Amino acid sequence: MAEADAAQKAGQTDKAVKLLKDATSAFPADKTPWVRLAQIRFDGENYGDAISYALEGLQRDPKDKVANSIVAVGGLRLSTKALNDLRTQNDLNGNVRTEAQGLAKILRESLGETVLVPPRPKAVARPAPAAAAAAAAKKGAVPAKPGTPEPSGDGANPFGSLQ
Repeated sequence: MAEADAAQKAGQTDKAVKLLKDATSAFPADKTPWVRLAQIRFDGENYGDAISYALEGLQRDPKDKVANSIVAVGGLRLSTKALNDLRTQNDLNGNVRTEAQGLAKILRESLGETVLVPPRPKAVARPAPAAAAAAAAKKGAVPAKPGTPEPSGDGANPFGSLQ
């Protein structure tokens, strides 16, 4: 473990990982190398491996706070990425949508929040189109083409429908 610490401090992450994997074989009942591997992978934003290693650590000590945190936060980061990918592909519907809404409800309850992402402030009432065009002309702005939709801002919040 001391060698792995030294390698990690020297920026030799691959060497530290190899030493920690060797430690998991040499000391199979010890949670420490598994949790350290999980932390290294989490810090490297490799959340899948981080979760796997953290789960190994939790088999040895189910109350380890670092391992539980890595599983929770790593899982949320993976879920966020997957939901964003689905949203950009317009595939967030059906069972996936229903399950995401259920998970959002659990997260809201766990965090004691009514919404996961606070809503954007409501837009102030806009003047009539003719008045808006006149005001824009005074400021030297180019008016929008007729029939051009106003940006709704809905796309800015990928979890808007999950609140």
